[in-house]
Amino acid sequence: MTEIKGLNKNATRMLTGFILGTIAMSCILYGGLALLLLVLVFVFFASKEYVKILENKGFYPSLKLIFLAEVFLAAIAYFQRFDLVALALTVCSIGAFMWVLFKGRQPYIANVATTILGFVYAGWFPLHLLFLRDLSCPQFDSGLGFVVMLFIAVLLTDIGCYYAGRHLGKHKLAPVVSPNKTIEGSIGGAICAVIGTLVIGTYLGLEWYMSLIYGLLCTIFAQIGDLSESLIKRDAGVKDSGDTLPGHGGFLDRTDSFIFTIPVMYYFCKYFIFTDQTVIDIINLFRGLF
Repeated sequence: MTEIKGLNKNATRMLTGFILGTIAMSCILYGGLALLLLVLVFVFFASKEYVKILENKGFYPSLKLIFLAEVFLAAIAYFQRFDLVALALTVCSIGAFMWVLFKGRQPYIANVATTILGFVYAGWFPLHLLFLRDLSCPQFDSGLGFVVMLFIAVLLTDIGCYYAGRHLGKHKLAPVVSPNKTIEGSIGGAICAVIGTLVIGTYLGLEWYMSLIYGLLCTIFAQIGDLSESLIKRDAGVKDSGDTLPGHGGFLDRTDSFIFTIPVMYYFCKYFIFTDQTVIDIINLFRGLF
């Protein structure tokens, strides 16, 4: 990891985190084009890091195709053209095969697969932040409060995991993938996240049990996202995804906890918080079965 001249590692990490957090929260508050640009910046750097990591493994996904697919998907997300999502994913996936067919190199199958994974993992999943921000219903004017709650839950997960793992950690959580993470740290992160969502949920007017579920989902998928990125790096023999962010490594290192959490929380909010029709449909389904 790079450091800012004159500052130690922790100070560098805190300063970088503060600057990134301020920029991200400002874009989230403004929404619209500002949020789109924020996501595109992340997508661009994350995709470059992803491709670089895979090259260490001997795979060669197409960065150009990945980024073109992500721009296509970003336009769909920005204009809320959900009817074009299936078309976009189909066209982009076929494009990955065509790229390997006419221009690619060995290993062909891995290059196709990692190209498709690239625009889904580093592009399509984070773009759900636009969907979540724009949710609305009679009870909630927008999804802004839920985006803020998500970010705080993930932040508290990281803090809780770090301190609980440091002081109480004894049992390894995933020793092969990430030997420094512990079960005690994971539990500590989950407790912090749930407390945070219960507090914020009260201000949003959300039922306590929905805030509890929100917090649990956030912390579970934040930790899964973190471990998943560690899995990719370890398999490729890479320590950090990059050195773009002083004190943090790369963009993927800093945001891996959000990649799975954002789409999961969007669908949870869409189908269980911003509408009660899903719950009614589930109840009717069980009534029909029994």
